[in-house]
Amino acid sequence: MHPEVRAAIDRLTERESVAGIDPFGFRPAALEQILPPAHFLYRRWFRVSTYDIDRVPEGRVLLISNHSGQLPFDGAMIATAMILDHNPPRVPRGMVERYVPTVPFISTLFSRGGQVVGTRANAERMLAEGNAVLVFPEGTGGISKTIFQRYQLQKFGLGFMRLALETDTPIVPIAVVGAEEQIPSVYNARHIGRMLGAPALPVSPTLVFPLPVKYRIYFGEPMRFSGDPDDEDRAIAAQVREVTSAIEGMIARGLAERDGLFG
Repeated sequence: MHPEVRAAIDRLTERESVAGIDPFGFRPAALEQILPPAHFLYRRWFRVSTYDIDRVPEGRVLLISNHSGQLPFDGAMIATAMILDHNPPRVPRGMVERYVPTVPFISTLFSRGGQVVGTRANAERMLAEGNAVLVFPEGTGGISKTIFQRYQLQKFGLGFMRLALETDTPIVPIAVVGAEEQIPSVYNARHIGRMLGAPALPVSPTLVFPLPVKYRIYFGEPMRFSGDPDDEDRAIAAQVREVTSAIEGMIARGLAERDGLFG
C-alpha cells in the first residue's frame, strides 16, 4: 500500500467520527480496499490539482459542486481530495441518486465508502453528526450532459439551499474542471436508459473507460445564508444563483488556466 494512503487511513481511523460502522453501511475499514485505486486515479490517472481546499471548515458543511462525466469520477475525486489533501482528512458523505441502491456491487461499494441515498432526512442526519455532505444539485442532468453542453451548468435543485437555511450550515462551492471530457458523450439515449432502469444512457466512443484528462478542483470561500427555509421558490432560487455564480466563476478560471485537456 502506498505510504500516503496508509498515513491517510491511519489518521482517519484515529478520529472518533469514523469509528465503527454507521447505520448507512459506512465502514472505515473498507477504505483499505477503496482508497488505493482512488489514490491511483487521483495522483496518476487524472493527476488532480486542488486549489484552496483549506477553505473547507471543520464541522458540518455542504460541499456543492458541478457534475459531469457520465460516471461519478468527479465525486470520487472530490472525496479523495478531502482524504488526501485536506488537513485533517475527512470522508465526505456524498448524496447519491435513489436508483444507486438497485445496482449490484456498486450499491455496496458506495455505502461502505460513505455514500448515502440523497433524501432530506439522510442529509439532515449527516449534518447533525457534523459531517461534510457532498451534493450535486444538477443531478443526472449534469452528469449525463453531452460533450456539446460541456461546462454549461444545468438547473440546480433548490433542496440544498433549504437544507442549509434550516440547519444553519455553511456552503462551500466547488468547481471541477476536466471531468466534462473524461467520457465524451455524443448522445444521451434517455428513453432506452429508463427502460433499463437507469436515468440516462450516454453514447460515447470511449464506452465507460475514462480518458486520462487533467482534473482541477477549486474550492470556493464558505458562503452563509439566512432566511426562511420554507420561503417561496423565487426567494430560494435567488440564493441558489449566488452559489451557481461562484461555481461558474471558478470554472472560468479553471478553463483559462489549463493547458489543453491533458495538461
